[in-house]
Amino acid sequence: MSKDKDKDKEQGGWDGVERRQSARGSGKGGMIKLALGGVLLLGAGAGGAYGAYAAGLFGSPEGASEPDQPKLVLKGAEDPYPLPGAEKAKDAGAPVYGEGGSKYRTAYYSFEESFTSNLADSPGLIQVELAVSTRRDGRVLQWVKNHELAIRSAILAQLAATTEAEVYDVEGKQKLARRLTSAVNGVLEENEGFGGIDAVHFRGFLVQ
Repeated sequence: MSKDKDKDKEQGGWDGVERRQSARGSGKGGMIKLALGGVLLLGAGAGGAYGAYAAGLFGSPEGASEPDQPKLVLKGAEDPYPLPGAEKAKDAGAPVYGEGGSKYRTAYYSFEESFTSNLADSPGLIQVELAVSTRRDGRVLQWVKNHELAIRSAILAQLAATTEAEVYDVEGKQKLARRLTSAVNGVLEENEGFGGIDAVHFRGFLVQ
């Protein structure tokens, strides 16, 4: 009788161990399932967040839209912002461009009145006739025309700061042209937020 009880206890003991191991195993399996579920939820959440971001709910991936600034105009392309009087130029026929050089067209604007100023270190006078050029659309030259008074003031200030040695030297004239270009762009940037003038050109140059 005691042997049967011992046998039962022994069997019951092994059954208990197996049940405990099975419980541990099911507990670990449950924890693994929970962990995997959490990872899947995180992945789904990240994917959903990116989808909403790409759709524009949290902002565009490309960032804020760029400001509407004057664009470069290709040769042969129509300028979306032509200067007043451009129709007369069209009537004269479209220009024929060469195959080399820049792929962008260059537009010019000439100041009607000349610029006269004293030189910085001498009683001499300098008188120049100027034009500006740009490869951007017509808004740049429209702004030049609109702000011509302020531009003239900035140009005269640069001429008054020019020495006599500079006006008789080729390199000095080139430096002066660059300074005048910066002066014109400075006025445009201050008033319109964008420059766009590529160069200032001397149509006439006289020193007295």
